[in-house]
Amino acid sequence: MSREKRLQNKRSVAKVNILVVDDTPPNLELLSEILTEDGFDVRPAKSGGLALMSARTITPDLVLLDIMMPGMDGYEVCRLLKEDERTRDVPVIFISALEETVDKVKAFDAGGVDFISKPFQAAEVLARVRTHLALRRVQTKLEEQNARLEREIAERQKAEVELSRFQAHLEGILEKKLRHPEAFKSIVSQSEKMRSVFQYIEALACSSEPVLITGESGVGKELIARAIHDVCQPQQPWVPVNIAGLDDNVFADTLFGHVKGAFTGADHVRAGMIEKAASGTLFLDEIGDLSPVSQIKLLRLIQEKEFMPLGSDTPQKVNARIVVATNVDLDQKQKTGAFRKDLYFRLCTHRIEIPPLRERKEDIPILLDHLLTEAAREMDKKKPTPPSELPLLLSNYPFPGNVRELRAMVFNAVSMHRGRTLSMESFKKSMGIFRKDPVSEDAFQERPLLTFHERLPTLREAADLLVREAIARTRGNQSMAARLLGITQPALSSRLKKMTE
Repeated sequence: MSREKRLQNKRSVAKVNILVVDDTPPNLELLSEILTEDGFDVRPAKSGGLALMSARTITPDLVLLDIMMPGMDGYEVCRLLKEDERTRDVPVIFISALEETVDKVKAFDAGGVDFISKPFQAAEVLARVRTHLALRRVQTKLEEQNARLEREIAERQKAEVELSRFQAHLEGILEKKLRHPEAFKSIVSQSEKMRSVFQYIEALACSSEPVLITGESGVGKELIARAIHDVCQPQQPWVPVNIAGLDDNVFADTLFGHVKGAFTGADHVRAGMIEKAASGTLFLDEIGDLSPVSQIKLLRLIQEKEFMPLGSDTPQKVNARIVVATNVDLDQKQKTGAFRKDLYFRLCTHRIEIPPLRERKEDIPILLDHLLTEAAREMDKKKPTPPSELPLLLSNYPFPGNVRELRAMVFNAVSMHRGRTLSMESFKKSMGIFRKDPVSEDAFQERPLLTFHERLPTLREAADLLVREAIARTRGNQSMAARLLGITQPALSSRLKKMTE
């Protein structure tokens, strides 16, 4: 064998240990020489006992084992290797001058994987060794993959069991059919997400603990707060207060009231909102704007369940339900110290997150119809008929202002309406479809192509993806899809034709 070939073999089988066991020195030396010359790390042993000791010291990758040896034969050595957890999976190749079938059967029964007859050829020994080492590597990889799959399956099954238990728990609390549908009549929705919110409200509405309502501006947080009130105590007082911009003194006076003479100009007793909401609900909107001093006052109100009007030394009990709302991230504010942690956690006893309109686009058609009716009634006009393309157009807009923005769009369109079919031009203008200025980077995600993990698409592939997405969003309406893509309808038709060729 050439020197270059030997070096190549040594690199390819580096750190592969082979235990060679034979009580005949010439055979032991010959096998060791053949394997060493081919680059293997050989551990020779001239007896079964020495072989077992060597295997316990350094676990071999393969064993070449003579059968007929004094004291302990190869069958017994193989059985002991297979009983040891460290060498259980190590392949054993028997070598013997005996060729009777019964000996081969005994060899395989003992745990051997192959049988080489003496006298042997170097090429045969190397071929068998390399074959079983390769099989061992494949087997090890498959075992690792199976173990990983078993862990993933076990984890998934565990997660599914936990999810099933959680769902069963929820179903035990929340009925699929709303018990108080009349409480939600002012909220126009057919979204499953909103239905889940309604069911959660029914489960917690009669709790005496505070409720925190979060969500973007314009999603309808006050409507949700009113629904909480209407589910449990619709006959009791409902007192909403927007606390945005109130300084500490005005906040305290608004919330707690004052007695006569409490301060200059206090010439009569004034009941605070918390007192007016007795047995009912006090709704505090824009709670995220509350100053640190006012936060302390609200915390005391919630914790002590009592308050004192300004200028009074006599505490009064609170028996009103407190519901608060905000469109800011209170979790982040409390982490930075801008919002008290103790107040935050007291308010989070019950938390309701209202999904934005872009996450419940199935509500857009019924909201459009409802708002058209409302706008026509307020303007004393006949309700206009919207074009069939309008819901598709609106469903492809993100609505940063949510339902409030949609309402403004509808009222603006109805105010300018003169014919029978409602024009879409005012909607397009509000959505900026025909604006010529470049779209701000803020309108996109920081890394919009992050989903392409393997590779970036080519320009042609990206264009095809955009066309398919536009067609899907507009449900096959090429005119609307062309508007979304900023191209003409003939240009879109031409591109579609090329994509199908």
